[in-house]
Amino acid sequence: MCASPRYYTPDAVARTGAQMNEPPPTVSQAMTAIRTTACDLPNSCVLPILKSPKDYQAYRISPHDTNRLALVFDPTIANMSLTYCVEIFDVGGRTPPNRHQIAVEMFFVLKGEGRAICDGKASPIRAGDSILVPPNGIHVIENTGSGRLYTLTLLVPNEDFAELVRSGIPVTLDEEDMAVLGRREA
Repeated sequence: MCASPRYYTPDAVARTGAQMNEPPPTVSQAMTAIRTTACDLPNSCVLPILKSPKDYQAYRISPHDTNRLALVFDPTIANMSLTYCVEIFDVGGRTPPNRHQIAVEMFFVLKGEGRAICDGKASPIRAGDSILVPPNGIHVIENTGSGRLYTLTLLVPNEDFAELVRSGIPVTLDEEDMAVLGRREA
C-alpha cells in the first residue's frame, strides 16, 4: 500500500509557517517525501512500446460506416484499459450516435474540419482542436470539410471499444493517410 503523499506546492510552502502552523519544508524534506511515497515504481528505464503508422491495423466497424479506425494501442498491446487510435472520416463521414457508460473519450483533430455534437450541442472543429466527451454523453463527430478529417481518438477505460473495432472489416491505410500520419515508406 502506498503512503499518503505530502505535496509541497510553491503556494503551500509560502503559506506553511503562517497558516499551517509548521515551518516550511527544506528541499531535502520535500525530496524525501516524494521518494518515500512512490508505489513500487521500477528502478530502471522500461522500454516503451514503439509503433509506426505501417504497424497500425485499420478497420471499418460495419460495411456502411464512413469512418475508419486505425488502432495504435489497445489493451492487448498496451496491457492497460485504453484504446488509442487514429480515426479517419471520409468526406461527409460521421460516427453513428454513440455513448460510453463509464469511459471518457477524447479527440484531437490532426487535419480537416468538422463538427462535434454531444447531447444535442454542436461545435465546429478543425485541426488543433481537442474535444472531451464525458461518460454517457451521446456524441457524434462528423466531417463537414472538403477533404478527409483525421483525429487522434483516446477512450479510457477501453469499455470493449477495441474489441468492437477489431470485429470490423480490415481496411488499408492509403498514401494520403500515411502522408497525414507523417510516414512514407520508401
